[in-house]
Amino acid sequence: MDREETVVCGSLTKDPIDKLLDDAESGKSLFKNREVLHYSFIPNIILHREEEQKKVTQSLLPLLKKSRPSNLLVYGKPGTGKTLVVKKVLGKIQERVKDNSFPIHLLYANAKEETTLYGLLVKLGRQLGLTSQKELPSTGLSISEVFNRIISAIEKDGLNTVFVVDEIDYLVELVSKSGKDVFYSLTRANERLKKGTLTLIGISNDLTFKERLDPRVLSSLSEEEVVFTNYSVGQIKEILEERIKAGFIPNSVEQAAINLCSAMSGQEHGDARRAIDLLRVAGEIAEREQSDTVKEDHIRRASLKMEEDKETTALNSYPLHEKLLILGVMKAGGNTTGEIYHSYKNLCKITRQKELTQRRITQMLSEIEMTGLITGKIIHQGMHGRTKKYNLTLNADTVKKAFKEDLTLEDLL
Repeated sequence: MDREETVVCGSLTKDPIDKLLDDAESGKSLFKNREVLHYSFIPNIILHREEEQKKVTQSLLPLLKKSRPSNLLVYGKPGTGKTLVVKKVLGKIQERVKDNSFPIHLLYANAKEETTLYGLLVKLGRQLGLTSQKELPSTGLSISEVFNRIISAIEKDGLNTVFVVDEIDYLVELVSKSGKDVFYSLTRANERLKKGTLTLIGISNDLTFKERLDPRVLSSLSEEEVVFTNYSVGQIKEILEERIKAGFIPNSVEQAAINLCSAMSGQEHGDARRAIDLLRVAGEIAEREQSDTVKEDHIRRASLKMEEDKETTALNSYPLHEKLLILGVMKAGGNTTGEIYHSYKNLCKITRQKELTQRRITQMLSEIEMTGLITGKIIHQGMHGRTKKYNLTLNADTVKKAFKEDLTLEDLL
């Protein structure tokens, strides 16, 4: 035998590794094109977003006429097609103007992926051509100087730029942390530019984030607005069926699996992106098990896996002191703020970290509570007043699994 085989109950069974590798080599796969099931894929036709595409296109039409369009704010819940539509419209406009004397430079950044305002501005500056450390160092300048260099680059070459800031609600947090009102500077940049233009397109998942903006910024930012509503279960089903045609081999996804996937995503949040991700993960599970089709059970198991992965990713993204605090909540006996702080201080001693103040820890508890990883409840203590008790919403094993790669926390786990 040229490949290892195992005798089980008197019969020959192929080694499981060889079986998987043989299937991969032979091209046996449920997928025809996995890229179609990736969130960044832009289909030729975006279903159930005709009106929104019209509105975004109409607001950006001045680009075709060599004029600066109004700043645009696009908002709606996650997975409602906002980024998809904006990228498609801008891509089509860019194709039409690339050979004329009014070229458009598209710059894209996701505010959620940046930890500082400085980092976000540098990312935009790099896309403008400020690629050397001398032109725009990764650290060391003031926020206003970084912004000045970006404006100078636009003016020097007379560039017509469109800044797309996805999840712009997180930029509000970055701005508040830095104390620099870059929002105001961005929305009023054209008053400084003698040559070139800057149009800001903000994409937000948070329908209420505008309430946190300075009124001067709000009037400049939301000159035009497009609101994306949630998809219905039926609409998500049609979107999935289109992706299945392009992404899977024929007859490889059972109708019951499509129905369940649509229902789970549509009834919970109307999130098409999550539905597509759910379908892809279910397909990968089915393929690994050598199943001929994606079934309902694969969808259910994919949902559990994605939920666990989401929590693990969130936990891993926290800086060290947030991780210590989460472990403090997990290990604290009574779970009041004071008891959690005591537990956190002990963990700091073990890991030789300088502890933060109780006031800062209380703020951090509130911030983590907003993510849903912990939950807080006000407890009335009669004449002793009120206190707040916190508990993990996660399984302790999930926390340990997420933190095990962090060498600083090794002894605690």
